[in-house]
Amino acid sequence: MPSLVRPRPAARALGALLLALLGALLLVPSPAARADADTAEAPVRLVLATAGLTWEDIDAETTPHLQCLADRSGVGAMNTTSTTVVSTKRQGLETLHTGYRGLAEEAPRTSGIPTPPTDQWKQLDVPVTVTGDPAAVAPALAAGDLVELELPSVPDHEDPAREQELAVLDDAVGQTLDALGGCQAADLPRTLLVSVAATDPEDPEQVERTGAVASRTVGLQVAMDTALPGQALTSGASKQTGIVVLTDVLATILDSHDASPEGLIPGQPFRGVDHADPQQLAWDRSEAGRLVDRATIPALGSWLLLGVAGIVIVLVPALARRPRLAAVGRAFAAIAPLALPVGLCASLVPWWRAEHPTLALAGVVWAGCALLSVLVLGGPWRRSRFGPVGVSAALVAGIILLESATGSRLQLSSPLGAQPISGGRFYGLSNHLFGMVLAAALMALLCLFTMLATARARVLATVVVGAAVAIVCITPSMGADFGSGLATIPAFGLLALLVSGIRLRPWHVLALGAGSAAVVLGVSFLDWLRPPEDRTHLGRFIDELLSGELFAVIVRKLAQNVAMATGFWILGLLLLIAVLLSSAILMPGRLRWRRLAALDAAHPSAHRVRIALVVGAWVGYAVNDTGPVLVAAMLGLWLAYLPAVLPDPAARDGAV
Repeated sequence: MPSLVRPRPAARALGALLLALLGALLLVPSPAARADADTAEAPVRLVLATAGLTWEDIDAETTPHLQCLADRSGVGAMNTTSTTVVSTKRQGLETLHTGYRGLAEEAPRTSGIPTPPTDQWKQLDVPVTVTGDPAAVAPALAAGDLVELELPSVPDHEDPAREQELAVLDDAVGQTLDALGGCQAADLPRTLLVSVAATDPEDPEQVERTGAVASRTVGLQVAMDTALPGQALTSGASKQTGIVVLTDVLATILDSHDASPEGLIPGQPFRGVDHADPQQLAWDRSEAGRLVDRATIPALGSWLLLGVAGIVIVLVPALARRPRLAAVGRAFAAIAPLALPVGLCASLVPWWRAEHPTLALAGVVWAGCALLSVLVLGGPWRRSRFGPVGVSAALVAGIILLESATGSRLQLSSPLGAQPISGGRFYGLSNHLFGMVLAAALMALLCLFTMLATARARVLATVVVGAAVAIVCITPSMGADFGSGLATIPAFGLLALLVSGIRLRPWHVLALGAGSAAVVLGVSFLDWLRPPEDRTHLGRFIDELLSGELFAVIVRKLAQNVAMATGFWILGLLLLIAVLLSSAILMPGRLRWRRLAALDAAHPSAHRVRIALVVGAWVGYAVNDTGPVLVAAMLGLWLAYLPAVLPDPAARDGAV
């Protein structure tokens, strides 16, 4: 009879988890679908294409014609590359016509770029003229409806000829505008000015490359659209004010001519959002993106060193046996991960405008971490060994989820946030952020379980936390992360079963996998029902499914996963260490890790939480295209927290 009664709490809990996830189906408008986002209706007549032009280059004194055009246009900072592609001007010019990054003929088969390339401009029922002569623009516009003018490029900032070439570019823009009646002409045709790449080298093959992780040394470029004057540009691809993507240009052109692309293209039309100073916003986006990488390691690393010191104190038996020193070590280990959510939200303070941006960012990180540390170490939970760690882990997961749930407004160009300069994604939860959330939520549950006396309470806590994480991760207006749903539901569902006391059976595992797929596909389908410019990665997956590209998508994601592990020895080494650690933390007794085994003996649910951690990590690895980063984030966070909750070493205990 007990076997008939015991499954009920867990069964009800798992049912509640799935019901709660259905709340994700009640979709609220995505950030790009706000009422203040305007779409231009005038057809694009002129496309001015250059390379190397950034917002710091434009001012009234040195580039008066560019400044005039910016003053009467909608403006934004534009990404011209991606995490897997470094592009040059010749690639950017092809992108204007095909809608895909890079050169199709040279792209790997797993890139998803159609080969041979399709010139989407040819489907327009108007003559298309490409010229490099500003004087030829006006006659070309008189003969047809769309003209592309390739302007001179601007060399690198280190090039002594940069200032001179910038003047040449500005003069070419001035000649073009004068031929059309002047910059302020009321009948100026709708014009797009776009810097299609950061570089225009004499030997492009020396710079161009594709791979699992591309260079992030290029900067955000300039984008202008005269049909949206005085507004900040955005698009359905970026869903961020002041940020657009090079692939959006073709979508803008086709949409303005009421034409549809042949096949699926990643870009979405430009849209305008009212902003007090859109040019300042574009400059801020560009400057923060340029500086964030070099400032991240000093800013975050200086605080994370406290955690390194704490872990050493806690794991070295001779130090851990000294009560006061051990308490300091546990405190350091508990507060060190707070740098992660603080760094994610660092753009609350415009640190990039400071005279010394790295010091400014470090100050923001230390101030934010110090404030949260008071909460972690100062509450009544400090009396328990598990209290500070549990609160710290809850803050890490909660702040990251809250930032995503409110539209991902703070993470742009912040350490560990979405980086518009690399073009991976611009909103929601990236894989490394999801790894941090899942790891921190599971650690918070482990600490909470030590204070819950019944299996029913542990199951309920697991369902509540799991539902909250899954809803934020999956909902298109929040995390919009397809792969996280496929990992979150099995991880928390498995943990609910394990802590309930039910004997795990194969059908449980199958049910969790099928349930997660059903929920994610259901949310994706509802996202797909929205207008194309409002869809996220979820809805676009349905587009790929309906167009017969599912197999290609799977192969592409798997190929990138493998390439990251094999193409970069550091990631490959981290992945190997992760495999060893995943196995080791599940069998501390066999490895004679006495303190970890003692933790399991005192709190058996600790071992069950680690099982869920390992399952979540490797399922997440399998279903995401940057799986090594996700696994490293999860296990790295646990390596910071776990030593702080281990029992004190006995007289002859080893280090763990």
